Amino acid sequence: MDLKQEIERRRTFAIISHPDAGKTTLTEKLLLYGGAIQQAGSVKGKASARHAVSDWMELEKQRGISITSSVMQFEYEGYCINILDTPGHQDFSEDTYRTLMAADSAVMVIDAAKGIEPQTRKLFKVVAMRDIPIFTFINKLDRDARDSFDLLDQLEKEFGIGTYPMNWPIGSGVDFKGVYDRGNRRIIAFDEFHSGSQKLKAIECDLSDTETLDSLIGPYQRETLCEEIELLDGASFDFDLEKVRHGKLSPVFFGSALNNFGVEMFLENFLRMTTAPLARTAGDRIVDPFDPAFSAFVFKIQANMNKAHRDRIAFMRICSGKFERGTEYYHVQGGKPLKLAQPQQLMAQDRSIVDEAYAGDIIGVFDPGIFSIGDTVCASAKNQFAFEGIPTFAPEHFAAVSQVDTLKRKQFVKGMTQIAQEGAIQIFHEPSSGMDRVIVGVVGVLQFEVLEYRLRSEYGCEIRRHDLPYQYIRWVDNEEFSFRSLNLTSDTKWVQDLRGRNLLLFANEWNVRWAAEHNETLRLSEFSRA
Repeated sequence: MDLKQEIERRRTFAIISHPDAGKTTLTEKLLLYGGAIQQAGSVKGKASARHAVSDWMELEKQRGISITSSVMQFEYEGYCINILDTPGHQDFSEDTYRTLMAADSAVMVIDAAKGIEPQTRKLFKVVAMRDIPIFTFINKLDRDARDSFDLLDQLEKEFGIGTYPMNWPIGSGVDFKGVYDRGNRRIIAFDEFHSGSQKLKAIECDLSDTETLDSLIGPYQRETLCEEIELLDGASFDFDLEKVRHGKLSPVFFGSALNNFGVEMFLENFLRMTTAPLARTAGDRIVDPFDPAFSAFVFKIQANMNKAHRDRIAFMRICSGKFERGTEYYHVQGGKPLKLAQPQQLMAQDRSIVDEAYAGDIIGVFDPGIFSIGDTVCASAKNQFAFEGIPTFAPEHFAAVSQVDTLKRKQFVKGMTQIAQEGAIQIFHEPSSGMDRVIVGVVGVLQFEVLEYRLRSEYGCEIRRHDLPYQYIRWVDNEEFSFRSLNLTSDTKWVQDLRGRNLLLFANEWNVRWAAEHNETLRLSEFSRA
């Protein structure tokens, strides 16, 4: 297969949702179809249960939630599929933001009983900014659900996009009979015990065939289905593939991921409608994925995935060309050529060394501490460029952290620095102090628990944590900076990050306004490019 054919068959997408909507369950059922796993894991946090294959961190298994993004690749009917499973919990949303930068499309999972929830709303805004296809899987139809038209209406009003139901549910909960496939005019009957090992047989059935419909779903549900399909055909959006590919129209699928119902139909339609890897922007340059020259960017760094080796992996999204093991490439931010060591493709924490990979693929490479999130690797120094940086968002919770055992200072500094470089936390210090007492900023308070757990389990270091009253942080964009010359409220704190950049911590929004209004030349920013 030549370069063009290999890239054309790639599909790279992220799965997003509110916690408990069934995102990780859907991911596993997709892996079942691809033969990547033989048995789905349980996502419950019980010691005796199998755990979701995409949840590799011990704390994820204990809590039964996804804490960090996972990358999984599998083959299905000639396609090479890269799935990015993201944390649903809002306290880990920054990891999701970065992961979405590596995806070419997004699958939004919605609980049919709850509809759109706050975290789904927040994540959708990030997806919408990317102008990428958005597919919706409305899950848990085997349980009592909200009215399907209400769910579509909520999607359209909340997100300002059109919807096109690819199938339509017949009842819900104990009355769930299956779905009507609109495109092929057939019914797929619900099978509660479908394992995913074989295709569900569809029943060809015209809506005018009253006798067949009555035997399948009963007179009442037949009448309801006919009325609803007639209403859909007359009042819903027309299907437009171009709008789908620009995120203006979302194909909607109804099903039950837990029972593996509707997953196969979703996967096959998704692969038909979504695109091969998209072009990327690097300054004023558009990088074509089919350009034979290799290029990639780092969107995630994770330390200690392998307990035996305590290594550190940089996840790269390949944007163009072909990666070849042993070839020398150029690290733009580091300003030097390098060979990407131990190139791997991943199935959550399981890895295999690869000799080649193509645009659209995600690879992990050994990182001795030279990479940062947003870094670009390209073919050579002669033709170098840098992809647009990934934003670092302002944390909303702060705490002073120090090690309990002063003899563990080396482990404390190493652990704090490595976890911060992953982007899971942000660390700051007052210019007069070193790393003995640092200020940690996080997007959500659960990140503090993850920090304590990882420092204890991965670095053997116990910490003390003292929560601070600050709620806002701003990057100082001025090149010349003198804290003492500024007119600020007494509780405003000056800190610096790992790169020595200046920032200000504020206790409330009023203090932020005071700083802006009483210091005309002071330039503050809510986020920083990595």
